[in-house]
Amino acid sequence: MSKLDIDKKAIRELAEIMNETGLGEIEIETEDHRLRVSRSTSVTAPAPLVHAAVSTPVATPTPVEAPVVATDATSHPGAVKSPMVGTAYMSPEPTAPAFIKVGDSVSEGQTLLIVEAMKTMNPIAAPKNGKVLEILVSDKEPVEFGQPLVIVE
Repeated sequence: MSKLDIDKKAIRELAEIMNETGLGEIEIETEDHRLRVSRSTSVTAPAPLVHAAVSTPVATPTPVEAPVVATDATSHPGAVKSPMVGTAYMSPEPTAPAFIKVGDSVSEGQTLLIVEAMKTMNPIAAPKNGKVLEILVSDKEPVEFGQPLVIVE
């Protein structure tokens, strides 16, 4: 197989394997050539490599719905955002009451919730004195870096 010969049968077989297994990319390699089939749209082909992009609507992954967050929560001046990726906990331990609830008055430095990351519990403190307008996450919910957690005004 020269670098311009493309084994269409091999590509189809690899695409079928990808559909059956839900893989996003699969690659086989021989002594002289490497064949990679990927669902990505960028295709590059350095000298002895043959890359082929395969797009198959049959195995389209179902999108995961993100939690419903008000569109203005990110830009809200009172938004307290997660400083890390982790899991939000609303209380210091499973049987304890939540640190805060909507309508509570909080003081600067007061713990609003905890974000656990890599087995470390990180208290998220109120950046200012104010009132809890919204709690945008629930207990044991995964959170992303920069995700609004609470609105304090």
